[in-house]
Amino acid sequence: MMALRHVCRLQISSALAALFFYLFAPGVFAAEVTFEKAPLEIVTASGEIHRFTVELALDNEQRAQGLMNRRHMPRDGGMFFDFGMTRRVMMWMKNTYLPLDMLFIARDGKVETIRENAVPLSEAIIDSKVPVAYVLELNAGTVSRLGLAPGDIMDTAAISKAR
Repeated sequence: MMALRHVCRLQISSALAALFFYLFAPGVFAAEVTFEKAPLEIVTASGEIHRFTVELALDNEQRAQGLMNRRHMPRDGGMFFDFGMTRRVMMWMKNTYLPLDMLFIARDGKVETIRENAVPLSEAIIDSKVPVAYVLELNAGTVSRLGLAPGDIMDTAAISKAR
């Protein structure tokens, strides 16, 4: 009986230690995803230029993290996803608390399709419907407020290099 109590105490101690490390030392289990920032411009059909400072999601880990778990994004902020190739893209809002507008962009910077007001925390698929190379996520309402539309041209260093 005494040996059984000792084993139970060891198991409980081990479980508490694991919980402690999980709660208070998250860097031990997973590296934190970081994003560089870059300027980005969108030129509308009427010639208006809208400037943003966007975070760059360039690798698989960054693209998987995206804007998940964020509660705020600056009005002129956004996230720019570079997929490294042209393909049909499907996004979702799982673990994303911010309502978003998504612009699906061709390799040459032309906005192909737009999905406005993506619903926070939804697991519904948001489909580009056509092959694209990039996605730009902005705060919901930005597309309407600025009058952005398919055919507008986006420019950033990644797109300039690809041209």
